[in-house]
Parts: sequence; C-alpha cells; structure tokens
Amino acid sequence: MRKKVAFVSLGCKVNQYETNAMSQEFVEAGYDVVDFNDVADIYVVNTCTVTNMADRKSRQMLRRVKEISPEAVLVATGCYAQVGKDELEKIEDIDLIIGNNEKKDIVEIIENYQNEVNSIITDVMHQKDYVEFGTTTYTEKTRAVVKIQDGCDRFCSYCIIPYARGRVRSRKIENIIKEVEQIVDNGMKEIVITGIHIASYGKDFNYEITLIDLLEELNKIEGLKRIRLGSIEPTIITEEFVNRLSKLEKICDHFHLSLQSGCDETLKRMNRRYTCDEFENGTKLLREKFPNAALTTDIIVGFPGETDEEFNKTYEFLKRVAFYKMHVFKYSQRKGTKAAVMPNQIDGTIKEERSKTLLQLSDENEEMYNSKYIGKQVEVLFEEKDGEFYKGHTTNYIEVFAKGDNLENKIVTVMVNESNKENLVGDVCFSIAKD
Repeated sequence: MRKKVAFVSLGCKVNQYETNAMSQEFVEAGYDVVDFNDVADIYVVNTCTVTNMADRKSRQMLRRVKEISPEAVLVATGCYAQVGKDELEKIEDIDLIIGNNEKKDIVEIIENYQNEVNSIITDVMHQKDYVEFGTTTYTEKTRAVVKIQDGCDRFCSYCIIPYARGRVRSRKIENIIKEVEQIVDNGMKEIVITGIHIASYGKDFNYEITLIDLLEELNKIEGLKRIRLGSIEPTIITEEFVNRLSKLEKICDHFHLSLQSGCDETLKRMNRRYTCDEFENGTKLLREKFPNAALTTDIIVGFPGETDEEFNKTYEFLKRVAFYKMHVFKYSQRKGTKAAVMPNQIDGTIKEERSKTLLQLSDENEEMYNSKYIGKQVEVLFEEKDGEFYKGHTTNYIEVFAKGDNLENKIVTVMVNESNKENLVGDVCFSIAKD
C-alpha cells in the first residue's frame, strides 16, 4: 500500500514553493499527497518565524498532528526549525527537525529515520550557492510560484529572516527558464516570481545579470500569459528599471513595495535603506508607466521609539500615496534582532489603535479603487469555482467573481457590474473570451 504524506505551509510564497517542491519529491518516490486534515503516515509542517505569532502558529500546527494521526511521523522544517531548533525539541510529538537546506533531501531523510528525535540542520550563513530542487511543476492552483533566489543581506533591525535563510544566493537563469517552460507545458498561464529578496537577484554572480534581465528572458517564453512579481525592494524602482519593465507585455500591473514606515526617522531605526521621498518617487514612476497599477505594501506600527508624531507622519504619507491595500503588522519583539533590545518599546494598546487606524484607511482605499471599475471590462484569470460563481484575478490582482461554465484556468473578459469592498462581480463577455 502506498504511504501517505500531508503538508502544511506557513508564511511566505517561498515556503509555498518549497512545499510544492517537497510534495513533488514524495510523489516521484511513490507516495500519495493528502490533505493535512486527513490521516497520513507522514506530516510535514513547513514553519515560519517572521514574527512571534508565526512561531506560535507553527507550534500549534505541529501539536495538532498527533491528534489527527498519533502514529504518524511528524517533521518540522522551514525557518522556525532553522533558528528555533532548541525550542522545537521541547515539543515531545516532533520526530524530525530539518533545516531549509535539507528540504531537498526530505524523502531520503525520512526513509532513513530510525524512530528517535533527530535534528538535521546545517548553517545557512555559510551556504554560498543556491540549493536547487530541480524543476518544480507540482502545484494545486492555476498560478505557479517560481523561486528565483534565496537569502537576504539587508539585515533590517526587526527581521530574523537573514539568519534563517542566509546570504543572497541566486538561481541560474537557465534553470528558471527550464522550470517556467515546463510549467507552461503543463497548462499554467501565470507565474509568480518569488524569493526572500528578489531585488537582489544576480548580485552574487560573477557576471552582470539583474532581476530585469531575468524578466526580459521570461517574457519571451511562448504560451506564458502573465508574470507577476512578488514583494520587491523599493530601491529597485529606478527610471531605467521601470522603463524596461513597461516594455514587457506579460508583466502584471500589481506591485507590492515593502514600505514598513512612512517616517524617515523610523525607517532609519529599522535600517531600511531609502527615504520616504525616494519611495514616493518610485510609486510615481510606476503609475506613469502602468496607469492602472495597484500598489500594495507592508506597514509596521508600534516600532520601538515610534512617537505619535512619527505615526502621524506615516499616516499622512500613506494617505498621499494611496495604496490599493496595506498589510498592517503590529511590531513584535523578535529575539535575536537589534530592535528587540531597543529602548522605548511601545505599549500594546497603542499598537492596536494605530493598526486599526491604518486598516480603516486601507479599506477605504480598496473600496474607492474597486468602485472605479463599475461599467468597465477587465481581463480575469479564473482559478476555481466558489459556490455558483467562478473567482479569479485581474492583472492588477483585483479579485473578480462571475458565473459561467468551465472557466477554470482561462483568461476571460468580464464586464463589471458591482463593486464590493474586497472584490468585483460581473458578467463574462463570451464573444471576447480568451483561452
């Protein structure tokens, strides 16, 4: 009887990609991949450690496994496993703890497991080359995540990820192209470019290649319809970058620029390497070349030392830039980072108030932006059925619902009739539908 393995992936799209890669390794080795809530022989929790809340959620998911299947082998991997091995070893139910570099060998490691707690973790800080999974085409949706690099050398004062992922290591361009070509051959129309810090792509090579060079090559792949960028560093948004980007017809006009604060003083304490003026100039460049661009961002409220005046600067900056959507995080002390020991830590009540203020602004922006599409046509890549509707996304990542037949993985033109706070609803224009 074929053994069964179940996965849960927490955190970022890099983890999602690596979970897909591990799933593919198990399938090729003769295992069946089942839902995490089903009974399985092996459970793999791909953990996240970006915040204390992420650590807690990882621990909760790990403890749930033995309730589902007491005799199963439980594996913890991912960033929390990489930096929090000592904490995870205290959870009795965990059988194996493996690091990020070891994910590619997970099937072999598990098959050699000898029924005792075992930790296999190498030091990622000394890893110089990108760890290649091979060509990964395993995916559960119509949009494929493609990892192009690993690691980060920014060392923002609040962030533990460089210690969990190591220095920048870029993937060879020929391997990325091969993977995308196979993804397209499998019928996928959209890819999402991801990594820990994709703006650094190519900086570790001994020849000159950058993110925009890679995107220009991917844009040439026949059959690929959409290229969506994951989170990008604001400093990459230069006039040359945007001019070259705007010439690529497959690039989606949704850009997630990680801001973190709209106050220069706070940005400096965070060790972010740009000013608010530089960031705002980047948004203007993007909107000039991509008129319908949806700009989204991340914001941290309650960073150590953030005064009412600094928060007000952030609020006014965010009003002026008018992001489509903002992901707001209440600062959480992360052991091992510089910010964790900074003076003037902010009270939780203040963080909560500031978070609510920014989330309200985000909701208002999203509703206003969506309402502009009523009576207009949009192109939607439909992903799955949701009740009597199909749902999908536009190039600028607005969620759209429409009724129809067999719309999954098809790019279709939709006439928008209704706008909600979080999505659009419309009718399919079959006469101009695209496969």
